[in-house]
Amino acid sequence: MAETKKPVKLAGSSLTHSCHVCAFFHTKEEKYRVLMPFIKEGFERGDRAFHIVNPERRAEHMERLGQEGIDTAEAEAQGLLEVLHWRETYIKDGRFDQQLMTETLTKAIASGKTPTGKMSRNIASMEWALEDLPGVHDIVEYESRLNQVLPKDHDPVICTYDLSQFDAGMVMDVMRTHPMVIIGGILQENPFYVPPEEMLKEIEERKSTT
Repeated sequence: MAETKKPVKLAGSSLTHSCHVCAFFHTKEEKYRVLMPFIKEGFERGDRAFHIVNPERRAEHMERLGQEGIDTAEAEAQGLLEVLHWRETYIKDGRFDQQLMTETLTKAIASGKTPTGKMSRNIASMEWALEDLPGVHDIVEYESRLNQVLPKDHDPVICTYDLSQFDAGMVMDVMRTHPMVIIGGILQENPFYVPPEEMLKEIEERKSTT
């Protein structure tokens, strides 16, 4: 997402530049209340939507989009809506491979999939990291590395976290890997953000002491 003259409305703010956001919510209702205006605005402008959801809630997610007046079938047919679930992306083949996932994500949001002059609005639910599967403990490292592999002028990537499920230590680590954060329904620059070079070094140091 290059600098734009037409700001994007997200969580009470006007976004004018690329962003990798961690969005913290206490309930599903709060998440949809905060993010649905961003989603709807995208469809009204002809943007593309790419969502990764819990496989058990994909049907519910599509229903919620439909309740907002979004013709999901037509949007999918036109290539303006792609909704995948965790087992097709993050934990494909029953494990999390951060290198494979960064490649999967960058391909999924590549500019070639977006109509000319439009953007891709990308939202991913991150509760897959709570599953007891190989590799899921690499989530913080993955989130940090993502800042290195995303193109400089990338479209918004929003990673959503349920505060009722993640412990405080994980929440703080995740927060430190995102340049922007949504807390209390408000988007803001993240004062706790740590650049990937520093964060990855810290992670390696932790590994060496365990």
